[in-house]
Amino acid sequence: MMLAKFLGAVIALSAVFGSPVLAAEVIDITGRKVEIDLPAKRVLVGEARQIHTIAALTGDHLLDRIVGWRDDFFTKDPDSYQAYAERFPALATLPRFGYVANSTFDLEAAIMLAPDVITLNIESQKVAVESGMEAKAAAAGIAIVYVDFRVDAAKNTENSIRILGQIFGADGRAEDLIAYRREQLARVTDRLAKVADIVRPKVFIERAPGNDAENGCCRSFGPYNFGEMVEQAGGHNIAADVIKTTFGDINLEQLIIEDPDLYIATGSNWAAESKTNRFVHVGRGADPAAAKAKLKTLMERTGFPELTAVKTGHVHAVWHQFYGVPYEFVAVQQFAKWFHPDLFADLDPEATFRDLHERFLPVPYKSGYFASLNEETN
Repeated sequence: MMLAKFLGAVIALSAVFGSPVLAAEVIDITGRKVEIDLPAKRVLVGEARQIHTIAALTGDHLLDRIVGWRDDFFTKDPDSYQAYAERFPALATLPRFGYVANSTFDLEAAIMLAPDVITLNIESQKVAVESGMEAKAAAAGIAIVYVDFRVDAAKNTENSIRILGQIFGADGRAEDLIAYRREQLARVTDRLAKVADIVRPKVFIERAPGNDAENGCCRSFGPYNFGEMVEQAGGHNIAADVIKTTFGDINLEQLIIEDPDLYIATGSNWAAESKTNRFVHVGRGADPAAAKAKLKTLMERTGFPELTAVKTGHVHAVWHQFYGVPYEFVAVQQFAKWFHPDLFADLDPEATFRDLHERFLPVPYKSGYFASLNEETN
């Protein structure tokens, strides 16, 4: 009798929502076991840049389950936001929220939207626990699930894709994306593995230079995130010799002593939040000439003109948002061409990114994600 009642409830829910809704246990990337009805009917996206992943999983049905999102798309990645807003005009009126990690997230307003689940990046966990947000959300019947595409991408990206696939009812699509990502990374790593005694150029990758008031130096990456991408592409990330966490700083004197063979700046369209506008604007549809001019200006900072990378013209920029999406393999492929141009002469990262859009994403591709001071090194 109990089983019959349960099945009757499932059938009734299916009639209302179009697909079976079943209680299930989701294990997030922190190892927490969370009970959620799957697929979720109402999702609040705790970082809007998760849209890059969710769109690949849901395609034309991107907004079917989303009831609100964080406001970071507008300040951190407005070029991508514009593309998605053109395709999905309802994004413009979607309720926006602040950032959990800096305590600007309005939980009471979120509860009013009655989401089934809030998807947060792992960086928000400490504040979510210490502020009582996790407990208050649970008391309101809202699950919190953590994902990670940024802090330790190698460890957590595939699980994070699967978790979002569960939440959005796109398990098969999640596996397709994971397989595609593995295949594209292997186009670099497998070829490098076949080369005995590969010579790894010294690389310095600077995090968001020109996006601070002082126009200083030198924020970078340890053995994770962009630092790991450098290693995957056959380079040596010199900052990892000093920085052991995901992000950190090295001083200018250390940079000069290390004297990298290549320099890479991460950039995006930060016009909405930057006080100086010295950053390199790369990303969807960015102007390559303008990006090149900004790169040139950055290389005029104290100490930089004497670096080998600058003298030889091996100065580049990469879209900053690759550091938090599951298609960072595009950046790895471009790095490989910069580091080992002969070995990867046949590799076309732009064709790869275009193919990803055509296979998975509901918005068209536009170039602009990379820039180089010297076209011959691009």
